[in-house]
Amino acid sequence: MKKLISALLAGVLAVSLAACGAGSNSGSTPDSTSSATSGSAASSETAEFTGDGFDPNIDYASLAGTTVKVGASPAPHAEILKVAADILAQADINLEVVEFTDYIQPNTATENGEIDANYFQHQNYLDTFNAENGTHLVSVAKIHYEPLGLYPGKTKSIDELADGAQILVPNDTSNEARALQLLAAQGLIELDPDAGLTATKQDITSNPKNLDIVEMEAAQLPRSLSSADMAVINGNYATQAGFSSAKDALATESADSDAAQIYPNVLVVKEGRENDPVILAVAAALQSDAVRDFINETYGGAVVPLF
Repeated sequence: MKKLISALLAGVLAVSLAACGAGSNSGSTPDSTSSATSGSAASSETAEFTGDGFDPNIDYASLAGTTVKVGASPAPHAEILKVAADILAQADINLEVVEFTDYIQPNTATENGEIDANYFQHQNYLDTFNAENGTHLVSVAKIHYEPLGLYPGKTKSIDELADGAQILVPNDTSNEARALQLLAAQGLIELDPDAGLTATKQDITSNPKNLDIVEMEAAQLPRSLSSADMAVINGNYATQAGFSSAKDALATESADSDAAQIYPNVLVVKEGRENDPVILAVAAALQSDAVRDFINETYGGAVVPLF
């Protein structure tokens, strides 16, 4: 009898252990399937964002819900960024455009972390700003080039410029040099050839018309144009004022000039953030076909895409 009971207990124990074993196996199978399914879903989400304006090397799914703040001049930079924002919104990335009306605050805000990046300046200005202010800002991508233009104020043509006529130019180092080079290209002045793209008024070696060249903060140039004979105005401020370099300017920097190669407008971040996925996502969106088409269709040559 004892032997029979022992046998029965052994059978029950074997069945119980078998049941537990089956439970463990059935539990592991869904886990494995779930993991594989999850991995496939993640791959599909990443693969979904590989069209125009998306970098296939970026895991956009991991950036969903992210907000990135980019400082910009109102035009054309903020306008261009809004096209990029529409692209990023498809991946649930919120590109917040913070507008600035000068050339200093967006750099200081990027340096101190108030914003993630900025897009308003060319490379030469950035290099000069870093050197003069001890900031640590770097460019991530070249986006466009804005030719400077010579715009008429009280005097409507270059031939009509009188002796002593007043011409306004930007007062920051890199843009003043460009403006003087443009005036030199029109035969209005001559510059010391060694001054190059750091030229200032002191580098003028010949001024046959005794032009009164007045340095002024770049943002003020369009507002002051009516009181001067002419002004050399940066592309973004000319655009904001409703001027077209193609239609209104008496002369512009040529597309094959040194300035076109040296002064690309760039996306800028604080050093150390240039490889952040969300920053690279912004760069990819800015270098999209949609942005290129927008620039070409909107600005009529006042803004030239470099990608």
